[in-house]
Amino acid sequence: MTTLAEDIERYLVSLEHERRASPHTVAAYRRDLHELSRLVAERLGPTARSAEVDVVLLRAHLGKLARRVQAVTIARKLAAVRSFFKFLRRRGELADSPAAHLETPKVRRGLPTFVTVDQAKEIVESPGDDAEGVRDRAILELLYGGGLRVSELAGLSPGDVSLAHGEARVRGKGDKERIVPIGPPAVAAVRAWLRRREELARGGASLFVGKRGGPIGVRAIQRMVARQGALGAGRGDLHPHALRHSCATHLLEGGADLRAIQEILGHASLSTTQRYTHVTMDAILGAYERAHPLARAPVNSRARRRPA
Repeated sequence: MTTLAEDIERYLVSLEHERRASPHTVAAYRRDLHELSRLVAERLGPTARSAEVDVVLLRAHLGKLARRVQAVTIARKLAAVRSFFKFLRRRGELADSPAAHLETPKVRRGLPTFVTVDQAKEIVESPGDDAEGVRDRAILELLYGGGLRVSELAGLSPGDVSLAHGEARVRGKGDKERIVPIGPPAVAAVRAWLRRREELARGGASLFVGKRGGPIGVRAIQRMVARQGALGAGRGDLHPHALRHSCATHLLEGGADLRAIQEILGHASLSTTQRYTHVTMDAILGAYERAHPLARAPVNSRARRRPA
């Protein structure tokens, strides 16, 4: 009989190699499940088996978490626990999952952060004209023009981008591939970068490289976006996902179909894409309240004309 700790390691291997989850997901699930494993070891001993974990123990685990983390974090940790026990149940090692009887805490999802069209233009045009600046311009154009996730962009190779067809082959969550259209500005920016790439590159298969010639990392891209956001539009808090949100919001405002936006962004569920309708509606209502005279006037003070 294997222990809970051993089962967790088997699950993490499956998550990484069979389900092809991203390294970030695997690392997060490892932390979350090791946290559960420590609690079980305290209560039942280090050789406790997965079958010994019941809903009462899991509720105690969530209770401890609730005293120090927010609901959104608890929801993520609970997702890891549910996925683990579902893995064991699918393999016939458990008759039932104790996590199936737990309720997910209600999480209020904030609206996506985005920039205006003018701000986006200022941001993508802010880098300089040296090799790093040309690279940064191409990165910003793809993040905004193609709505890529930062991890997707960092994983691109030169062969993934077809400048002739104006599209990029992207590997998203779960290693799923999709084709993303990229507009003329992004095509021109990538073409300009490819002409300068050898000034930084030391071989390698990555489209974008860092100062030392190796693949550029996610953190480096995040720092660059914050820097160019501050320079271009006074947005020092800008992050790559805000450019992805902006891409979706501006597509919706321009009349794009929700299903098309879902395909471009690689959302598994349409409900995720529908978040942008709230952003757009907020912008419409804001414009109405600023511009329409009846929106500014209090209802009780509006003069009513009686028929003569």
